[in-house]
Amino acid sequence: MEQMVQGILVVNTETIPGMMITETLGVVSGSTVRAKHLGKDIFAGLKNIVGGELSQYTELLQESREEAVGRMVADAMSRGANAVVNVRFATSAITAGAAELFAYGTAVKAE
Repeated sequence: MEQMVQGILVVNTETIPGMMITETLGVVSGSTVRAKHLGKDIFAGLKNIVGGELSQYTELLQESREEAVGRMVADAMSRGANAVVNVRFATSAITAGAAELFAYGTAVKAE
């Protein structure tokens, strides 16, 4: 994974090919907690009967990843970083029907 988010390079590797990390600024993170929508839940239950992708949940997860990464990047920007390396994602159940998506990595200055 390599992408530019708000002018910050975000990668899931420990290094950036063709660049040198000149300063490490610490661990940065961003998260979002999302609850399932009742209508989506009902549709997903019906889809479970016949099988196939639960596209509403796929869409919800994509939106959650984007929001968590955006918040992680804002954290990196506040520290003066121009890149975030070694980005990872984690999820956890918060309550019945709600989950957290957590993005974290190391903010760096790279040339």
